[in-house]
Amino acid sequence: MAINWGGVAGIIVFYLLILAVGLWASRKNKGSKDQEQVVLAGRNIGAVVGIFTMTATWVGGGYINGTAENVFKPKGNSGLVWTQAVWGYSTSLVLGGLFFAKIMRSKGYITMLDPFQLKYGSRMGGLLFIPALTGELFWTAAILNALGSTISVVLELDMTLSVIVSACIAVFYTFFGGLYSVVYTDIIQLICIFVGLWICVPFAMTNEAVEPIGSTSQEWLGTIESDQAGLWIDSALLLVCGGIPWQAYFQRVLSSKTPRTAQILSFVAGFGCILMGIPSVLIGAVGASTSWNDTTLDLGKIDPYSQTSLILPLVIQYLTPPVISFIGLGAVSAAVMSSADSSILSSSSMFTHNIYKQVFRPKAGKVELVWVMRASIVVAGVIATVLGLSINSVYKLFVFCSDFVYVVLFPQLLCVIYFSKCNTYGSLLAYIVALILRFGGGDSLLGIPALIKYPYYDEEEEVQLFPYKTLSMLSSLLTILVVSYPLDYLFKKGTIPKRYDFFRCVVNLPSAKDQVDFDDDEVKYKLKRRDSTDSPAEEDE
Repeated sequence: MAINWGGVAGIIVFYLLILAVGLWASRKNKGSKDQEQVVLAGRNIGAVVGIFTMTATWVGGGYINGTAENVFKPKGNSGLVWTQAVWGYSTSLVLGGLFFAKIMRSKGYITMLDPFQLKYGSRMGGLLFIPALTGELFWTAAILNALGSTISVVLELDMTLSVIVSACIAVFYTFFGGLYSVVYTDIIQLICIFVGLWICVPFAMTNEAVEPIGSTSQEWLGTIESDQAGLWIDSALLLVCGGIPWQAYFQRVLSSKTPRTAQILSFVAGFGCILMGIPSVLIGAVGASTSWNDTTLDLGKIDPYSQTSLILPLVIQYLTPPVISFIGLGAVSAAVMSSADSSILSSSSMFTHNIYKQVFRPKAGKVELVWVMRASIVVAGVIATVLGLSINSVYKLFVFCSDFVYVVLFPQLLCVIYFSKCNTYGSLLAYIVALILRFGGGDSLLGIPALIKYPYYDEEEEVQLFPYKTLSMLSSLLTILVVSYPLDYLFKKGTIPKRYDFFRCVVNLPSAKDQVDFDDDEVKYKLKRRDSTDSPAEEDE
């Protein structure tokens, strides 16, 4: 397989462009040692820039490569009807805008975990950090996996080297620029994807080796068997509801200038996700309609049907002219790389603000926190890189991102925002119930066998056909309410003595000295460190 030097040149050009934009944007921080300035860009993101960065956050490597892969796959739970991420994540953005964006922004929180620590205490917030971190890291891994696939096709480089180099570039400018670098590279990313993919579609569809996709719909449309209905519903709800409780999403919400702006960018970005997913769907259909023997692809080295995650770069490289391939592969590679920065920054932000500061070092100053966050950026990048190199399917990794977020975090977020009497007791038990029911169902991606065989379990294929993830989520939601509300009543009535409120969340509340003030331009809120008896954190001047 000859190296596509046009694609090589394209990747180099667009990589340099992304790096240059990231470093230029980092100057907006002006060497700031203020954590809020680095994490939320001073809450100064307007509607236009916000729409670009919100859309680009979802439309990354996992989104475009994974969508094409799943439409192309010749068998299994695949095809267009099973490619739910395009409309699922779009719907999640709209629902996030309707029910969460305005409330979260108006409270002036710094991260998504703040309301949990305010209501349940720092240690419970630390537990909820685990599924949030898992989601962000797997998301980044999916992005890097997709990028490594693209570069390895074009350059014939080892995938490991491709992923490591790409991750280093993303970590480099995020390290210096924080959210400013992430936001402005997102703008370039979205433009690159829009132009790069759409310009490739007509050339790929009219290639001589490609049959009209309308006549080959049985190859890429897919089917839903009667016994798979529960599985399809489970996956759909996972994407819709599991697409909301993400720090990467709320980082953009909380960095918006106003609560109304936060809502607007959520709604418009939902439409943008649909628009940006269409070319990937078409490319997947083209791949399934191609007679690969009639192309210059060396099937002895790469078989599209066994290496399905490569289908998008393969279509661009072998079914479009060299000039178009230059634009398509270069733009897509740079775009995919710039998505990794969002999740890396999100992970490091939550760890620094909600774990390091609130749990371990409440007296940490601004300079210390900024350097801790920068160290966290590097660590998160390393972990995501290792994960990205360990799992083969981009789409499975992409969907898996929302799995634990949906089962564990979604019911917790819903309750902490809308049910005022929920408390730490209900939250902790719900957390345990969700993990038992979810992990008990097994997971093929992680190699976990099914310890709980739900109804309609397929013994031969070892697949859960019952929507057990949704059952786990609903059970968690019900547990929070059933445990929290009766305990709230019994404690406040005096039936249970005050001294037994050992989590200090109902009647045995912490004193004023156990509270920390966080200032925002519009709001002030008190984050109660219920699990600490230390004096309030003192910030460096």
